[in-house]
Amino acid sequence: MTDSSEAPRRAPGRGLLRRLRTTSLRIRLIVVFALVALAAAVSVSGIAYWLNRDAVLKRTQDAALSDFRSALDRTITDLPLQPDCDELSQAATLMADTGLQYDVLLEQGSCVVSSAHGISPSMVPATLVAAVTRPCSYCAGSSGQYHLFWQRITLNGTPTLVGGTEVQPGGPTAYMFKSLADERSDLDSLAWSLSIATLLALIGSALLAQLAAATVLRPVARLGEAARQLGAGRLDTRLEISGAAELADLSQTFNQTAEALQAQVEELSAREHASRRFVADMSHELRTPLTAMTAVTDILEDEAESLDPMIAPAVRLVVNETRRLTDLVENLMEVTRFDAGTAKLVLDEVDVSDLITSCIDTRAWLDAVELDAPRGIVARVDPRRVDVVLANLIGNALKHGGSPVRVQVRVEGAELVVQVTDGGPGIPEEVLPHVFDRFFKADAARRRSEGSGLGLSIASENARIHGGTITAANAPEGGARFTLRLPMTSAVEPGHPLAADGGPRPAGPAGTDRPKGTSA
Repeated sequence: MTDSSEAPRRAPGRGLLRRLRTTSLRIRLIVVFALVALAAAVSVSGIAYWLNRDAVLKRTQDAALSDFRSALDRTITDLPLQPDCDELSQAATLMADTGLQYDVLLEQGSCVVSSAHGISPSMVPATLVAAVTRPCSYCAGSSGQYHLFWQRITLNGTPTLVGGTEVQPGGPTAYMFKSLADERSDLDSLAWSLSIATLLALIGSALLAQLAAATVLRPVARLGEAARQLGAGRLDTRLEISGAAELADLSQTFNQTAEALQAQVEELSAREHASRRFVADMSHELRTPLTAMTAVTDILEDEAESLDPMIAPAVRLVVNETRRLTDLVENLMEVTRFDAGTAKLVLDEVDVSDLITSCIDTRAWLDAVELDAPRGIVARVDPRRVDVVLANLIGNALKHGGSPVRVQVRVEGAELVVQVTDGGPGIPEEVLPHVFDRFFKADAARRRSEGSGLGLSIASENARIHGGTITAANAPEGGARFTLRLPMTSAVEPGHPLAADGGPRPAGPAGTDRPKGTSA
């Protein structure tokens, strides 16, 4: 069973592998250069080592075997056909007394002699013994001819060349033992030299990779910095065209793209500015006739009961549509201020319970709303804008959700949380992502007769400039739930561009709000 404590120990290794897979281009270039250099150096060093090894061993082997053959020719041919052990011992000593420093073992019948102590027939490999004692099929035709076999083995940790032959006909069997310790030492020195050369090749490849990376990545780094500046809004960012043809072409392409982007952004900005200006001017121009129309409709509304029954419905329709048009113009002007970044906050420390109670009481919703707002929760907000937010959320809950409508207030850390929950069927899942979109209405049947579809969008913008958010969801127990989160101390302090000069203002409807309702 695997101990669960092993997981934290394995995690750093997996994280390191992921980081290595996604590491910088500089590191990958160095690794690629190093791998190529390593493969090339190891291949060349391996080939050089094996060629030198074969050359050294072959030279030593050929020299020893040739000398051994010559010694056999000089010594064994001078022996009688049936030499005794003393004669064999003298012959072995004489054969080994050369400058090539090898030992000789002679064996004939029961007589076994060697030129050095410790040399015995058991040291001769069985395969070599079998080859020596086997009749030589291609040695016939010369009574003194013999064939010399050899094999490289390790005796007591020392590489040794063993050669053997059987002198024919009926002569002794002779074995030669040549130590290859000096050759192994020379080959070890060669291996160390090649290893050092490989290491130097790796270091050189890393330095070359670093130089190549610096040459290639410096323009790429400049391109990345220019792209970041372009993304930050500095549309006049351009690259100096220099370097290799490919990099110069890349810089030129970037400059052309930046110029095209700047032209498009300037064109779109000009169009957007003109559009906002048009909406603002249109809304402003509409306010003057709407003010007169509102005064007239107020009079008509007061006289509606005394009018001809055939005319009264038309009068009420004109009154309602005039008020709806007034609300739409006010909302459009507010949206224009948000888009232009001219919406200001007038911050004040207010009791949240009093602010919500005033909002509900002013609109005559006290009997339809359940309020759970402990007194003493003080937040620094713009009372007018928060009132707009609350009026939209509670008004929408009453219009489109249904009773009971509950308003709950609590503090979570440094945030003020206000939840508005209704008793309706909730919001369809496909509608939830769009409830704060401008002019969005979930019910196609009421797109003409009810609200402008800007209320929740304006509420969301008012929350945003406070540094807060509004989210929409369906409550587990049923009904729609809107959650307003605002910092207890607004992130927009006096002196900030969004903070307007002025003293505290009382909570309650003002500006774009109307006591009789809200925009859906």
